[in-house]
Amino acid sequence: MTNARLIDRDAAEEYATWFKALSDPTRVQILNLLAVADGPMAVGEIVERTKVGQSTVSHHLKILADVRFVFRERQGTSAHYTVNVACVACFPSAADAVMGRPVPPT
Repeated sequence: MTNARLIDRDAAEEYATWFKALSDPTRVQILNLLAVADGPMAVGEIVERTKVGQSTVSHHLKILADVRFVFRERQGTSAHYTVNVACVACFPSAADAVMGRPVPPT
């Protein structure tokens, strides 16, 4: 038997929402696109780069924003998105926690 601790229910629920948010390849591509972008991107720019329809991109951005992987900023009549680096940086630690590995302090 191992000495690894069972993660608490609240953490498990939070991690599950993160994994679910990244369970779609389009969301992974959008997150990657925003991560390597030089600055905030408008929905139209994301649509153009991903070759996915505007309503689909907007739907995926909402899911990513709901789990705080991206920030949404209004600029006039449009919204621009950026990666929430602090939140995304926690993701590997979540995977480590799920696998029973030591998690670095935050």
